[in-house]
Amino acid sequence: GAHVIAIATDGNEDIQHHADDVIYVPKTPAFLQVVLAILPLQLLAYRIARLRGLNVDQPRNLAKTVTVE
Repeated sequence: GAHVIAIATDGNEDIQHHADDVIYVPKTPAFLQVVLAILPLQLLAYRIARLRGLNVDQPRNLAKTVTVE
């Protein structure tokens, strides 16, 4: 199957049984939790794109809808 990477709050040890890797973020109020979860995912996507040799400044399907000046 696929390699599963999970995002979990500190102290959540049960998630390790369901994922291959876990990225832990600190416990915060619910309205901040989304922000803390999205940041490591954006960095992960950036690094994977760079490793694959993709141009992160000009995504392939985004150029049709965004005008670059």
